[in-house]
Amino acid sequence: MEFHGDQRNLWSFMDEERKSIKLPRRLSFGSNQQQSSSSEVPNIHLASAARPSNAASEPSIDAIPPRPMSPSTPWTLSPVRTSPSQPLLYHCIASLHRHEGNIFSITLSKDFIFTGSESSRIHAWKQPDCTEIGYIKATSGQVRAILAYGKMLFTTHGDCKIRVWDASSTENFRPKKITSLPQRNRFSNLFSKKSSQQHNDHISCLAYNKEDKLLYTGSWDKSVKAWKINEKRCVDSFIAHEGHVNGIVINQEDGCVFTCSSDGSVKIWRRVFGESSHILTMTLKFQLSPVNALALSLSNSTTLLYSGSSDGLINFWEKEKMSGRYNHGGFLQGHHFAVLCLVALGELIFSGSEDATIRVWRREEGNCFHSCLSVIEGHHGPVRCLAVSLETENVVRVKGLLVYSASLDQTFKVWRVKVFPTEKLNLDESAKDPQREILECETSPVLSPSWVEKKLQGNFFQ
Repeated sequence: MEFHGDQRNLWSFMDEERKSIKLPRRLSFGSNQQQSSSSEVPNIHLASAARPSNAASEPSIDAIPPRPMSPSTPWTLSPVRTSPSQPLLYHCIASLHRHEGNIFSITLSKDFIFTGSESSRIHAWKQPDCTEIGYIKATSGQVRAILAYGKMLFTTHGDCKIRVWDASSTENFRPKKITSLPQRNRFSNLFSKKSSQQHNDHISCLAYNKEDKLLYTGSWDKSVKAWKINEKRCVDSFIAHEGHVNGIVINQEDGCVFTCSSDGSVKIWRRVFGESSHILTMTLKFQLSPVNALALSLSNSTTLLYSGSSDGLINFWEKEKMSGRYNHGGFLQGHHFAVLCLVALGELIFSGSEDATIRVWRREEGNCFHSCLSVIEGHHGPVRCLAVSLETENVVRVKGLLVYSASLDQTFKVWRVKVFPTEKLNLDESAKDPQREILECETSPVLSPSWVEKKLQGNFFQ
């Protein structure tokens, strides 16, 4: 492993900068790579930095923002939506394009944002100012799934193994590798190159049970494995689906494990009391399309499970308080193509799709009615992964959020989102606003030719 670090500011975009102008400035970020050696730390290369170009001239008040130029170039920031009738305002505060391949996963810790990609690099960014502080260069293939919990960072690699890192350092990015799972066994290596505890295909998803300190891994080999981190060993392995396991989440309150697969099913598993083995308690097979992502929303009043499938629908199930069963409550319709990633934060649900958009949904308090607050546009290819953090929440219940998204157009974007309470909205007037309709039409995403070619070949989100 090689560790790389830098303290240069990649981007900084604050709300106060917009107060002095009527319309937002249009900025773009390039991807000029710069590397040099550090005199203090030998053999550590400086992380590449993206520099902002000169801002373009500001358009008139009635002007509609132009389409971005080339899908292969990081393009201008989207405008802040300023209509007072809109329930959600958003703007892109940073956009980075790198020729390192696709980003497959994003995870957040208290201090960092981590991204894993097919380039074998795990990049680290400082929260919340998005300063890139370095990366880990692995030599074991693609990093398809990563997960941060506390001071630990779990990463999966092309050799079908998991690495566990101590990423507690906030000053200098020098994570320490704790272990690799499964651990190498001298005697088993004499007879077999692979451990019997090891997955046989890509590890596609991770989840961590905080109470039992169990790490769950789902794989394209159709299996799910549970790893005891303090013992550094696999304690259970079972075939979970008839197809690739694409997503896994855990209810931290009762320990239930939810898995989804390309076989079109969602399954619920529970540990046998006093043992490490797992049993299937329920199969939620509502849709015929492959299920690509899961998200769990917990509140005092209800527990909801969301699943995103390749038909563009987001199905949801509500947990019965008495029986603990999950009943199908309906589906959210809006995406034109497959839903590839989901994040639930309170009453908000964020979905990234193959149609190159991010949708923000809100569930009404006390019932299961959902409304689409906004369609965030900006990517030129399928939105492969999402992460969301709460930035601010004031006394009038206006939520400030940071949304991190990565697309198969090889861009990584950061969005600042503000969500306003329902009672202050006039959605009827918003729906009748002709200028808003024109704006949405003019800023519709354009898919990149390279992604369209992958789509035709059938490997567009693998």
